[in-house]
Amino acid sequence: MNLDHPAFAPYRPLVDALQLARGLPGLAALNALAEARGTLQARGLPIRFFAPDGRLSARDYETHILATGQVPTRPDTWHDVLNALVWLRFPLFKAALNAAHGEAIAHETGALRGRRRDALTVLDESGVWVISGDPGLASLLAGRAWHALFWDARAQVESDMRFVVVGHALLEKALAPFPAMTGKCLVLTGAVSDLDAADAGAAQALAAIDTPRQLPPLPVQGIPGWDPANAAAAYYANRDVFRPPR
Repeated sequence: MNLDHPAFAPYRPLVDALQLARGLPGLAALNALAEARGTLQARGLPIRFFAPDGRLSARDYETHILATGQVPTRPDTWHDVLNALVWLRFPLFKAALNAAHGEAIAHETGALRGRRRDALTVLDESGVWVISGDPGLASLLAGRAWHALFWDARAQVESDMRFVVVGHALLEKALAPFPAMTGKCLVLTGAVSDLDAADAGAAQALAAIDTPRQLPPLPVQGIPGWDPANAAAAYYANRDVFRPPR
């Protein structure tokens, strides 16, 4: 398990507190941290993690959290434990995601999930915050100008951009990373050093997200330093990974 991957950097104190390097923690350890940190959902109820009796539908999963503050968590899966990790580190964002799901569900008339919930789900599973005050860098990202962004502007990216993985499925992939692992970006304007401000900003930014098309793709192993192999320009020539705009 590659818990030293840069994707886990924002979670390092929690990773250490939960002793994740030794294996999966129990629900008691997750709940002790949630209580100590005062983790709340959108309605102000305390977040607690519990083992569900069976598998819930996506609708029931979200509405249960919103109604009770209880997050269904299978303690024997990294997928669910990493979801709990994101709740503990970025509670404002996770609470806003859950509330947005609840609001969208209330307005859906059929069984199919709408575009807004598709986008919320993409962020929950594979989301990456891209924090920067430089609109030029954000423009290169949106245009999938990978070589120009990650190689030509490499020093600027390293100093003026920050990438924060908040999708728990993407975090799970980072345990055994591979070149093609791809996130979906929520671009935020702000200071790269203040992740608590980013948590609040990301929660507010969700109001403007209506479709997955608003979330640019990001081959995360291309981020400078996230894969030792990307120290060579040829890394970005792999068009199977760094795909040009359509």
